[in-house]
Amino acid sequence: MARSDDPNDPKGLIREAYRIDGIALPECRSIFLDWALGFPPDRDQQEALTVLHSAYSAQYSEHPMTQVLREGLETAQAPKRRGGWRSRAR
Repeated sequence: MARSDDPNDPKGLIREAYRIDGIALPECRSIFLDWALGFPPDRDQQEALTVLHSAYSAQYSEHPMTQVLREGLETAQAPKRRGGWRSRAR
């Protein structure tokens, strides 16, 4: 896979997903996982997701990758559960 000049999609995985005819939701989720695992740790992943979703969602609103990006944003913005054994008084 060719490198990309887009700092939000350094390997061009998201861009390429939009170019694949007939791609389905499971393949998009797999590509997204590859993107997330390979994303540079010094960059803000939520910010990159926001930019990518904005860039593609208007033109490709019904594409499965758009759904995956939206789900990624919703998951990233969901409040984290606090609690469990660590929060209990000892």
